[in-house]
Amino acid sequence: MTDFDPATFSSVDPKQFAQIVKSTPDDKIAQVMATDVRGKVLGEVFNRMPSLFRADRAGSTNAVIHWNITGRPDGGTDTYEVIIENGTCRVSETPEQDPKLSLTMGPVEFLKVVSGGANPVMMFMTGKLKAKGDLGLAANIANLFDIPKA
Repeated sequence: MTDFDPATFSSVDPKQFAQIVKSTPDDKIAQVMATDVRGKVLGEVFNRMPSLFRADRAGSTNAVIHWNITGRPDGGTDTYEVIIENGTCRVSETPEQDPKLSLTMGPVEFLKVVSGGANPVMMFMTGKLKAKGDLGLAANIANLFDIPKA
């Protein structure tokens, strides 16, 4: 995660981001995500979700998903709300609706999932990712987005 300056993070495309996550040791990712850079990284990832959304694969999916990323420097959790509705995807940093699915994981696991570097099903099976609600939706989330492979 040191290959780019967080101030220019928006210039890193999804494939480059996936490569950076893949090539950075977990402890280094954890270190970076325990600083004030965390908000910029999470914000950029979630801001890109609508542009990576595959409406053609969503079909009639209408769902509110809460992504809970634990391990904030103050010990708290960041929660982002992703709303998939009528073939669109939008994101809010202020969850306001009851989720159909709630996913909880640490920052390292989150970055690996969204960069295509980890299998969410295996993470669920090993307890690194917790899912509450519609598990069928949880198993299908990756298909709803163009997730780059490093």
